[in-house]
Amino acid sequence: MKLEMVMQELEALGKERTKKIYLSNGAHEPLFGVATGAMKPISKKIKINQALADELYATGNYDAMYFAGIIADPKAMTESDFDRWMESAYFYMLSDYVVAVTLAEADIAQEVADKWIGCGEELRMSAGWSCYCWLLGNRKDLEFSEIKIANMLEMVKNTIHDSPERTKASMNNFLYTVGISYLPLHEKAVETAKAIGTVEIKRDKKKNSFLNAYDSIQKEVDRGRLGFKRKYVRC
Repeated sequence: MKLEMVMQELEALGKERTKKIYLSNGAHEPLFGVATGAMKPISKKIKINQALADELYATGNYDAMYFAGIIADPKAMTESDFDRWMESAYFYMLSDYVVAVTLAEADIAQEVADKWIGCGEELRMSAGWSCYCWLLGNRKDLEFSEIKIANMLEMVKNTIHDSPERTKASMNNFLYTVGISYLPLHEKAVETAKAIGTVEIKRDKKKNSFLNAYDSIQKEVDRGRLGFKRKYVRC
């Protein structure tokens, strides 16, 4: 399937209401407003196609960029490929739900995510923390260094309140994910969440949101979800 055909199919699936939702969350033109579930029939036809994924991502069209993540081949992407994708990820729905998700299926996931977490740029940091959320929520506990994850919890504890807004949200999600999906450090995550308390996320043109990882972890524990792992990272 060629780029032009995919773009035509995506455009035909666009809905004005969905487009408005994406725009209100930070997307900008060009975009069609395609619901993610509506992309499945096209992805079933294409399956995995890294060359086409790169072409779609390079269009700068939000829907095409999202779809690129669905058909990408993460194991064929290099660190420079992921960096290139991050350079075009202009808001969190791309950094955290396209680039970070795709990276989470690559063998170099932790190595790249570690660099992004330490880089000081809001969306790269956010993508790095988000990548760990996708990893911890899918891979076996023994694939991670307990000492490393414990040190990351300390970093969250010491820096979350002073971090950029989007990074704060992803750090909070990391804390929650460790508390639910990484059993060796469940107790430490709970203690860390208690110590951090409520995290305020400031938003442009919207009310600020307030996140509390401790409350979120307890709710999931009460629902019997301790130890939860996703079968797949990508849809």
